[in-house]
Amino acid sequence: MVGGREDNQDRCAVAVSEHAALLVVVDGMGGHADGALAAETAQKLLVEAFWHTPQPLFDPLGFLHLTLGRVHEAVVKLGAALPLEQRPRATCAVCLVQGDSAYWAHIGDSRVYLVRRGRIAERTRDHSHVEFLIREGLISEEQAQAHPMRNFVECCVGGESLLPEMSITGRRRLEGGDVLLVCSDGLWGALDDEALARPWSKPGETLGDALGGLAKRAVAAGGPGADNTTGVALRWLGTS
Repeated sequence: MVGGREDNQDRCAVAVSEHAALLVVVDGMGGHADGALAAETAQKLLVEAFWHTPQPLFDPLGFLHLTLGRVHEAVVKLGAALPLEQRPRATCAVCLVQGDSAYWAHIGDSRVYLVRRGRIAERTRDHSHVEFLIREGLISEEQAQAHPMRNFVECCVGGESLLPEMSITGRRRLEGGDVLLVCSDGLWGALDDEALARPWSKPGETLGDALGGLAKRAVAAGGPGADNTTGVALRWLGTS
């Protein structure tokens, strides 16, 4: 959903095959030239890699690591002729679901959430100074909402040629009814964990309804300067 920005540099995708599913959100960094192009390039390469890899994937973690590395190299090439501060950049989060398991990875502050029985069971930890302060117990999640450096990320796709820090999970076994949410900071930044976890279990509400409702709330909470809000979600129903 478009917020109060002049353009939308977010991109997202869902790819579903007989044996696996891929959820992708990429957030072009608005302060850098061609953030939208960086996001679009990253999204396209991630989805293409998924479709060109034999499934079920033999090595999901290796797939995530190698593909994100290739994505970074491609986005770096987009800005090779530009001064460093003007090069296209993006943050991204990716979740791969295969069998009864999920594997995810992220760079920057786009996030993956695992929602289980109405609560957030797990989420990715941003590559940011504010996340470091939370992890060290120096500030709370609530204090982070108003921290002046809350939008400052320490690594991203693109920019410098050096491979950025990327966080890749091990295998996460899923339970029936689990929801996986992949989203940009425009969604999670305006809502607390309770708000993000609540709508998925409402009777008669689809994933689309829940996601759309969250996006509207996030944009409303952000006011006139609200960030663009992007997310994709998957509910794992369990094995038959």
